[in-house]
Amino acid sequence: MSTLDVISRHPQHYRAYALTANQNIERLVEQCQQFKPAYVVIAREEKYSALKQQLADHGLTDIQILTNNEGLETVASLDEVDQVMAAIVGAAGLLPTLAAVKAGKRILLANKEALVISGELFIQAAKKYNAQILPVDSEHNAIFQAMPANIEAGLQQSGVEQILLTASGGPFRQSSLADLNNITPAQAINHPNWDMGAKISVDSATLMNKGLEVIEAKWLFNATPEQITVVVHPQSVIHSMVQYNDGSVLAQLGNPDMRTPIAYCMGWPKRIVSGVAPLNLFEIARLDFEAPDMTRFACLQLCYNALKTGGSAPVVLNAANEIAVDAFLKEKIQFLEIPQIIEQCLSQFNHKNSNEIEGLLEIDHETRQTARQLIQKLI
Repeated sequence: MSTLDVISRHPQHYRAYALTANQNIERLVEQCQQFKPAYVVIAREEKYSALKQQLADHGLTDIQILTNNEGLETVASLDEVDQVMAAIVGAAGLLPTLAAVKAGKRILLANKEALVISGELFIQAAKKYNAQILPVDSEHNAIFQAMPANIEAGLQQSGVEQILLTASGGPFRQSSLADLNNITPAQAINHPNWDMGAKISVDSATLMNKGLEVIEAKWLFNATPEQITVVVHPQSVIHSMVQYNDGSVLAQLGNPDMRTPIAYCMGWPKRIVSGVAPLNLFEIARLDFEAPDMTRFACLQLCYNALKTGGSAPVVLNAANEIAVDAFLKEKIQFLEIPQIIEQCLSQFNHKNSNEIEGLLEIDHETRQTARQLIQKLI
């Protein structure tokens, strides 16, 4: 919705040529009525007939309907498409995003798992096919805004010493380990600053989301794990910072609204109106910072470990987390068992390198099976 809101503010420059959804056909039809796309994709094939009927009922018979991953890959590669908002949550967004990369599109990257799972392959493909990767996550977008123009040679050569990746700390920033053991799904999805889906909200509560962003930052900015520091900043006003070798720290500030990074990427290198109100520093009044607690939030440490291990470790980490979070949301496991499942999965794979996406997806599949087996033992 945020992307469409920005598009609606610039009808002379942008058109939503294709819209996609997982299964919410009612919302998709509403969007079709307003934006009149040429294509729609409904990921759930069983929803095809109902979607077709509803579009016909509203006189939208000219819209072509596609389904499944094949449909997503098709619209991401269309000649008429210049920019692709890659925002499908989880590993499901990998193949459509890669299809857009191979078609040489400008990728507005909001799906961090694409880089977590296939970082090296993804970046190599972007270079090969001249695709632009612009980060939409508010933190990476902030870093992108504060970075020098060319970092291909490495951060140190560009005068950058540290990427300071900010984190709100989630809803349980001040909770004890004992309290964390009794967290419910309803509590975990109640983020203090951002309106997000259930899975991402749980990832924010465990700090896994921040850990995945650490891995993503490594690939986006050609950084080492040691060059990325997580800073807990509860107000979520500074979206991230870049520390330079002359003592300067450049920060990007703004209200917590995704339309700002979306508009920045859509208009880059120019700036366009996003619809976001300017930040009122007098209302904010104060900015707080603290170090993350890696003991209470073990998922963040697991992400650093996986990044340093390399190979397939980030693939295993991400797949195990997706299964564990789903089990937590279904009340099959406890909050603190999420990192336990991930750690056990990481210990059961040898983290070999794979030069093909098919090999990475096979590791992803095997990890999910292992995680489900581990969860069954806990139930």
